[in-house]
Amino acid sequence: MAFCIAVIGKDNAPLYLATSDVERELDLQYHVHAALDVVEEKCLIGKGAPESKELYLGQLFSTENHKIYGFVTNSKIKFIVVIDSSNIALRENEVRAIFRNLHMLYTDAVCNPFYIPGEQLTFKKFDRAVQKLMSGNV
Repeated sequence: MAFCIAVIGKDNAPLYLATSDVERELDLQYHVHAALDVVEEKCLIGKGAPESKELYLGQLFSTENHKIYGFVTNSKIKFIVVIDSSNIALRENEVRAIFRNLHMLYTDAVCNPFYIPGEQLTFKKFDRAVQKLMSGNV
């Protein structure tokens, strides 16, 4: 279902990046990096709007092979998901569910007393859950 899931910190440093296709990892990382510019633009435009707890940005942009979606929390942590463009059966509600599950997984991981804020997420439980989320077995 998802080719790439990225969790990006406040300073645009990657906290976690998982790809399902290792051979195309560099290309997928490029798409995630390019999506950060769109996320920043959308967040600046939405400055005048009342602050909400979470900000689902929807589809950031689309390429020939991929659709890139974004989500920002109130603590400025960004989630980027790259999905196959040929998956036309995927609805907006399903993408929101992916982000909701990803946000819950992230919250559980950073609430771990052994996690140092700002460090990369290297928990096996988090990695297994994200891999399961990428395969579509939510």
